[in-house]
Amino acid sequence: MTVIRTRVSAVVLAYRTEPWLERSVRALLASEEVDVDVVLVDNGGTDGAVERLGTLPGVRVVGDGENLGFSGGCNLGASVATGEYLALVNGDLVVEPDALARLCAVAAEPDVGIAAGSVRLGDDPSLLNTAGNEIHFLGFSWVGGFGEPAATAAIDRDVAGGMGALVAMRREVWDALGGFAEQYFAFHEDAELSWRCWQRGLRVHYVPDAVGLHRYDFDREPRKMYLAERNRLVFVVTCWDDRTLAVLAPVFVAVELAVAVAAAKDGRFGDKLAGWRWLWSHRRWLRERRALVQGTRTVGDRALARLLTDRLDARNFSIPEAMRPLDALLAWYWRIARRFLR
Repeated sequence: MTVIRTRVSAVVLAYRTEPWLERSVRALLASEEVDVDVVLVDNGGTDGAVERLGTLPGVRVVGDGENLGFSGGCNLGASVATGEYLALVNGDLVVEPDALARLCAVAAEPDVGIAAGSVRLGDDPSLLNTAGNEIHFLGFSWVGGFGEPAATAAIDRDVAGGMGALVAMRREVWDALGGFAEQYFAFHEDAELSWRCWQRGLRVHYVPDAVGLHRYDFDREPRKMYLAERNRLVFVVTCWDDRTLAVLAPVFVAVELAVAVAAAKDGRFGDKLAGWRWLWSHRRWLRERRALVQGTRTVGDRALARLLTDRLDARNFSIPEAMRPLDALLAWYWRIARRFLR
């Protein structure tokens, strides 16, 4: 009897020198219980690994070495993928043999939009990199459970966001969502894609036994402050509805000032200012993006508010001191504000 196996296309980006890239691709090709092909996107790989991996059966190389960002690179890879399921896997992450099969089994459920893997720290696989990402009601997002024992997050559950380092979804879901908004370039695009799933009544689900080891480096991207803060604002402006934005406006302005003060103290005010300038110069695109996101949603902010956290308790980076006095006040405000959402 012929067994029909799930076909998965795994999109992997090659960016700069990545010592784990070859391990990552070979681990994907060795996945069990699924048929896997790898779409390797040359996003500026510089160590010859793209050329070496391109000779392997099951690997297709696309891209010309231009850095399209995580968003653009994944979109390019997905555009040529042929699998009925699409997996996004970082080039610095190595999956366990059954990880993709477990993710696809969950992603096959009709009310699941994204199946998110259990991403472990590469230098200590017993510890979590993330068990699903947290999203704050002011748009901040971070890896959930960072540094905690993986055994404490061994139960599958719905989460606000999936970390783009290891997720899978049905191809039809990706196509319906339109992939990533390429203007994000890098950072926060996974939170936005996850949130748009929730807005359409599709769950984001954490799969604890779909494991990947991640060579995690928080400070690898020198423009992270600029991109993360800019994209947080893009996320909030386009994803929250009119009433939510109005209710949050006072605390949003206060937090923007606090973040600007913290950035100035760290010598990064120029990054924050550059983000504001980008938003102004792309205001037409923001209006169009907002209209698209709000026009395709079927679930209101009130129903989704339960997914958002009200505490800035990220463990993979330090909260600016200027923000700490605001944290308890923000949580109190959110508890009241939720009653007025639509």
